Amino acid sequence: MNSESFDVVVVGAGPTGLLLASELVLGGASVVVLERLTAMDETIKAGGIGALAGEALERRGLGPALDAEEQAMVEAMAAMVKVSGSQVNPLANGWRKMGGHFAGLFLIDQTRQREPERRLRGVRQQGLERILGEFARSLGVEMRRGHEFVGFKDDGEGVSVEARSSEGTRTLRCAYLVGCDGGRSLVRKQAGFDFPGTEPTLTGHQAIVELDHPERLLPLGWRRTAAGMFAYGPTPGRIFVAEFDGPPSDRSAPITVDEVERSLRRVSGADVRITGMKTATRFTDNARQATSYRRGRVLLVGDAAHVHSPFGGQGLNLGLLDAMNLGWKLAATVRRWAPEGLLDTYTSERHPVAARVLEITRAQVALMRPDAQTTALREIVARLMDLDEGNRFFGEMMSGITTRYELGDTHPLVGRLCADRAVVLEDGETRLYSLMHRGAGVLLDAGGGAAVSVAKAWEPRIRALRVRGETSMLLRPDGCIAWATDAGDTAGLEPALHRWFGSPTV
Repeated sequence: MNSESFDVVVVGAGPTGLLLASELVLGGASVVVLERLTAMDETIKAGGIGALAGEALERRGLGPALDAEEQAMVEAMAAMVKVSGSQVNPLANGWRKMGGHFAGLFLIDQTRQREPERRLRGVRQQGLERILGEFARSLGVEMRRGHEFVGFKDDGEGVSVEARSSEGTRTLRCAYLVGCDGGRSLVRKQAGFDFPGTEPTLTGHQAIVELDHPERLLPLGWRRTAAGMFAYGPTPGRIFVAEFDGPPSDRSAPITVDEVERSLRRVSGADVRITGMKTATRFTDNARQATSYRRGRVLLVGDAAHVHSPFGGQGLNLGLLDAMNLGWKLAATVRRWAPEGLLDTYTSERHPVAARVLEITRAQVALMRPDAQTTALREIVARLMDLDEGNRFFGEMMSGITTRYELGDTHPLVGRLCADRAVVLEDGETRLYSLMHRGAGVLLDAGGGAAVSVAKAWEPRIRALRVRGETSMLLRPDGCIAWATDAGDTAGLEPALHRWFGSPTV
């Protein structure tokens, strides 16, 4: 294999591309990441990640880095409260009580959830990109910034990818090409993926700005007005505005201070002027999804596969979990130990999850419109969210922690993404996620050793351990529970090992 031949070429060095590349390397694949930008994009983006995405990163040992980034966010929010003089403190009830929002209704109480410890993380996207970039580099992922994807040819035996840089155009050969290049994905367009969905109905802006009279936008937080929705905070200078009167006339046009200021004044009704703008973005609510995430040797991950409005902050989580689901499967495929059909389970498992999120974001848009009928509906939804069962329903819907892949097993744990927990081994206690840092499968045998004896034939793809407890389970590298039993026997274990980890290694 020469320097211009790789198992996988990943286009896009955002969070999904970086995590996917890392997962591929952990699985033994050779990878190169192509990114047209020469430096990380500082445009304002997501301000947090959901429970499942945070857990996915914790399974790779990134929990301490997330903790540090989250603490920086808390400190920034506290500074915003102090500087603004707001009488409303979003941290008043504690950061860990925050459960996110539905259509701007910040009524989800994390302490009322069935699994309150599975929570969202206050981690900015740029901070997340730095964490994932450092992780990828530590694994030896090759990243080529300033390299723009131009085109490709899939000849059935492999893919030839053209990339352009300041040094000219070069061709890279790979077994698979993966588009992690965002909602306007060139990989998706050139590969001819179907991308049906609904047209945009609103124009939104997010920006980091300086204001002449910021106090006129108080209190901090989201508010719905007769002209739309807007928010000020929770970190210094951050504003959000949405108007429900149609899409922008030219979404690709440069964003100006005047454009953002006019929208902010219309929606807020406040006499404020923007005196400086550090970064800004324009968005809509078009919701589209590729009918399949794979065409031949080309695959899509994250926004390249599905787009929707940013309400509820679910897009980044979807992308990270797409990457976690695909990474080990694609690595197994190029390493030639994947069982038949393994790669196709990427679409069958992840497509329904994204389809559900698209519906959730559409529902939020419908509940945010500034008319009397919507106001009446919002009041009813708010009352439902005040009930314990209603609060848990919306909390679980937005967090996605009840996600369950249909694996054909009736055990209630099978198909779920595992939560972290204490694990008592023969030589002491540890945490479940600490056993998963290197990306292998894990078997926890609470039945006396019979399951370990079966799984030994699949080492090192599987790390088989005897534990104390009532439930034995087999975990895939992405944290999905692939087999479980409370009976202490091994019925169904060997078929599950063959299904997810191929033929025995010994």
